[in-house]
Amino acid sequence: MKPPSNPITPAGMHAMKARYEHLFGTERPEIVEIISWAAGNGDRSENGDYLYGRKRLREIDREISYLSRRMKEARVIDPAQQVDRERVFFGAKVTLADENDENAEFTLIGDDEQDASARRIGWSSPMARALKGARVGDVRIVAVPAGSREWEVMAIHYPPAS
Repeated sequence: MKPPSNPITPAGMHAMKARYEHLFGTERPEIVEIISWAAGNGDRSENGDYLYGRKRLREIDREISYLSRRMKEARVIDPAQQVDRERVFFGAKVTLADENDENAEFTLIGDDEQDASARRIGWSSPMARALKGARVGDVRIVAVPAGSREWEVMAIHYPPAS
């Protein structure tokens, strides 16, 4: 099963929609109200509330536009529905061992929901690209800034099917 170019988990899509709705339904109306109030105070060229409000409104509109595009392009894939659980595909939690037998665990998720500190790596990252299709026991070489490292796939887990 080859995922589309912008796969996302159901939880990732939910978080993206929640952010969009918060910006569009809460933050944007508050900033528009501040701008309107500040505009009524006279000289706009030296009005900090007006200038900051306009700047913040542009930032919010830019993020709303970005989120809208990403949600339109996104294809929700539930990792729990993965049929071939013996290989690494989207949504897999993979346990790896490097050359020094140090273990690391990564979850392959959509690029819009990646979080390196939580070991959640984006589907198009070098590590994820190297691991795609791997089975337990496979050794993959991953290019990292310090050179390349070998990783052996020790375990593959998917969320339980619902």
